[in-house]
Amino acid sequence: MIQINSKLFSRHIYRVPNPFAASPRTEHTPPSLARSRLLAEMALGIAATCWIVLLLLAKAWPAHAGFINVLSLAAEAGMVGGLADWYAVTVLFRNPFGNLPLPSLMQRHTEIIPRNKARIAESIGRFAQENFLAPAVVHRALRETDISLRLAGWMCDEENGEQLTQLLQRLAPRFLQIFENKTVDDFIQQNAVDWVKNTPVNRTVAEMLRAVLESDFHNEALQRALDAADHWIRANPVSARQAAKRIFEELGIAGLTRGASWIGIDVQKRIIDTFMVQVEASLVDRRHPWRLAFESLACDLMLAFKEESLASARLNAFKNNLADSTAVVSFVSSAIIILRDAVKHDLQSDNSALAANMRALILRLGRQLEADEAVRRALNREIEEMVVGMANDYADVSIRYVSRQIHLWDTTEMIAKIETEVGGDLHMIRVNGVVVGAFVGLLLGMTRAAINAMPF
Repeated sequence: MIQINSKLFSRHIYRVPNPFAASPRTEHTPPSLARSRLLAEMALGIAATCWIVLLLLAKAWPAHAGFINVLSLAAEAGMVGGLADWYAVTVLFRNPFGNLPLPSLMQRHTEIIPRNKARIAESIGRFAQENFLAPAVVHRALRETDISLRLAGWMCDEENGEQLTQLLQRLAPRFLQIFENKTVDDFIQQNAVDWVKNTPVNRTVAEMLRAVLESDFHNEALQRALDAADHWIRANPVSARQAAKRIFEELGIAGLTRGASWIGIDVQKRIIDTFMVQVEASLVDRRHPWRLAFESLACDLMLAFKEESLASARLNAFKNNLADSTAVVSFVSSAIIILRDAVKHDLQSDNSALAANMRALILRLGRQLEADEAVRRALNREIEEMVVGMANDYADVSIRYVSRQIHLWDTTEMIAKIETEVGGDLHMIRVNGVVVGAFVGLLLGMTRAAINAMPF
């Protein structure tokens, strides 16, 4: 089951908790590390003690000096091996010479990890990017994983839908509560008004007109509007006649229509019917004068709005007047507040309609996605292109991020952490150095004794 896990992302790199941040040392040395260190020191001490004792025995028993020298060589080699490995392990982390006046060649090759921290950070960052975040690696991993099918399976689980819905019910009201603060609300309102006033809308309107004309959407919209108007006129003849009467009065031809009605001519009805017939004809005939005139007007407006023309200036001025209107801003703000409070109240209720709809939507989408293989393939392809593109675009960012975090590590604590994790194995290398050195020394001593015993 996929667990819900929310994270914050932004264009800036957030500092993550530093595992090696400088802090008071509260942890004791792990028993395994202390045991390995003690064993290494004992092995070196035993080798040194055996070497001294065997030298003294060779002096005390010269008759057995040959055999004792073989053992002494083994102890000496073991001691040298142990000291060499101790030096090799120590210089990884610190300078064992302190302030002794040793050649710079030896001094430069101590404290290997602290001295090369920057290079190690760069190498680790590049290794992580090349082996985990490289576009080819990401693409191969996504190809091997049917992301959309897993997503569909997750959505089909009612428990996951319930968890996501509960998360929404917890977080959304808290988020909306931020905007109930008057200071925050005034800040957002002022910046929104400034943005509207400083954003020209003529090009946007031009693109909208182009999309409407190219898709013939204006015909569908006009047809639906006419159908609704025709239905209303037929259902409300009295109201339609009164509306037409007011229009004629505004145009100054009300007296003419009354005069015509005295001789039995219903001018109002004839005008309305004629208007409806002409509009219907314009929808059928693509060359109808009214339709051509409407489309020509729309094209002229679209071309005018694309440029910094008088029409564009008037449109932007109208938009600015609306933004400057206290009544308009107050109305929009009140509508947003009402909608916000309604959403918040619904989500906080036990029988939230929004939450129920969201649960049903998640389940329905999951089942449809699980059943539609073509949609899954298309979705997987889009996800692959998006993720691979991001991996390619942000490769340098990922390297810098990992390197930067390693640079932030405290060197002392980093060394202590590494020694805690791998120090046991490093100290066992010292033990092995003593054992292997003693064994090699024993072989060398036996070989030398054998050669000395030859008669030539």
